Amino acid sequence: MEGVGGWAFLVLAGIVAGVIGTSGGITSLVAYPALLVAGLPPLAANVTNSVALLGSGLSSALSSGQDVAGSGRVLGRWMPPIVLGSTAGAVLLVVTPGGVFDRVVPFLVAAGSIVLLLQPAIARWQLRRGRPMPRAAVVAAGAGVAVYNGYFGAGAGILLIALLLLTAQPVLHRANALKNVILVAADVLPAVVFALVGPVVWRAMWPLAIGAVLGGLVGPVVARRVPAALLRLLIGLCGLTLAVVLLGGE
Repeated sequence: MEGVGGWAFLVLAGIVAGVIGTSGGITSLVAYPALLVAGLPPLAANVTNSVALLGSGLSSALSSGQDVAGSGRVLGRWMPPIVLGSTAGAVLLVVTPGGVFDRVVPFLVAAGSIVLLLQPAIARWQLRRGRPMPRAAVVAAGAGVAVYNGYFGAGAGILLIALLLLTAQPVLHRANALKNVILVAADVLPAVVFALVGPVVWRAMWPLAIGAVLGGLVGPVVARRVPAALLRLLIGLCGLTLAVVLLGGE
């Protein structure tokens, strides 16, 4: 897909992806297929998508300020390991074949979506139980989300929201805002790795990135205004849809 029409298509896809992703959904549910439609092969689409969507992360983090106020300790605890794990995942993608991991991806996304949908019931169970998730389980889950974010990324936001809801922030739109800030920090180094050694298609990256920046400014506003129960349902269904799409693409 070339010319003005191709640029317009990718800009529009970036706007939609930015709004969906930064309001709690899955950015790559729109952006990755759009790059495939534009004629990019899967690996090139994956790394081009990762670089382009850094823009939506930056803009969404900037517009999430009021929702992360007072969360400095949470960000300080979560951001460094997520950044390191995401960078490791990006290196893993460019140096190893991904067949086995790719087969696991749909199940990870589906699991995160189901946890998100069930989070209120899980939170009530934790309250009755009288103690939080074991630290070892939180560390293991966080490491898995981080590596997956750098390796493939689609659905990583849902996995991180689910984990934050269960451990650090029970309010959905605030957990979403924390996710936006943490993941933009985590996505910088993987984007650098992909830009240096990955097959980024720059002619497709720029229009998608421009649209993603615009969409990312709107997404957090949408998340604040949509009722939490509806937002949770929409995000969860979005994740399950992606899992089915990924499973069907194997």
